[in-house]
Amino acid sequence: MNSERIHCISLPTPFAVGDVNVYLIESEKLTLVDTGPKTDEAWASLKRQIDALGFQVSDIEQVVLTHHHPDHVGLSDYFTEHSVRFITMAYNLPWLKKDPAFFEHHDAFYLTVYREMGIEKFHKKAMETVRGYLDYSCTIDVDVVVEEGDAIDGLPGWTVVETLGHAQGHLSLLRDTDGVMIGGDHLIKHISSNALIEPPPIGETERPKTLLQYRDSLMKVIDRNVIKVYAGHGKPVEHPKELVHLRLLKQEERADDILKMISQEALTGFEICQKLFPTIFLKELGLTMSETLGHLDLLKRDDRLKVVEKEGVLYFQAKEVAKHECR
Repeated sequence: MNSERIHCISLPTPFAVGDVNVYLIESEKLTLVDTGPKTDEAWASLKRQIDALGFQVSDIEQVVLTHHHPDHVGLSDYFTEHSVRFITMAYNLPWLKKDPAFFEHHDAFYLTVYREMGIEKFHKKAMETVRGYLDYSCTIDVDVVVEEGDAIDGLPGWTVVETLGHAQGHLSLLRDTDGVMIGGDHLIKHISSNALIEPPPIGETERPKTLLQYRDSLMKVIDRNVIKVYAGHGKPVEHPKELVHLRLLKQEERADDILKMISQEALTGFEICQKLFPTIFLKELGLTMSETLGHLDLLKRDDRLKVVEKEGVLYFQAKEVAKHECR
């Protein structure tokens, strides 16, 4: 029987997703997985809950960051005064340092995507929104970079699993002895994780196909015989394999819905987005466009879609009506 104890600590966030879960693991090294958003409220809550467990923040020896999103990493700034090790994947480093060169690359990448989707006019506002989210993030140096299959010093029996899709630098931790996974935002019981559009690393130009990545990562839950997932939001997932099958099916059904939309005429990505999300497409443009583009990638991979470029804008049409011209 494993003697380790995993404590779930739920912290408030200023985001629509609600509270975020971080996890304290009592092992050879006292390890915190994720830290929460950079707010005084979240910091006070974290300290209070760690104290209630019989520890102090200064007792934490290392922090594993599942991905770079602000609700998971922001309070890392509060740990820099202690001798704590930060551990994460390489992709996250420029996000966590707020590297200006990376964000120039980031904005240029999104300009291309927004132009191709027919929404270039929203690019500036979208980038301003990203900068606003970064106010809740951190500016830290990472001590240890990990990748698929790595062990982590001080966490015997745990293995790093690359679970890309929701974020390009997303990792989960798997305890092989009992199939327990600490999964960040990889698999959440009450909501489907969005495979968010993100830029590739500096020096690369090809857009990551995030939904295809996410589907591959979901299959790791089945292939690695994961029994329980401690999620970044909400309650633990007790039957993860069943939920994975459901999520994969829902993705395929949404792709079918899109195919019906473009069976009679070619549409831009933005036009498809508006049809999919008629009430929230502008309010949640980053999320809804990621959802739309991901399912278009799925249709294209399955050779059910033709893409036609006209004056820099992409038009999408079902393969069986590909002979029809774009507007």
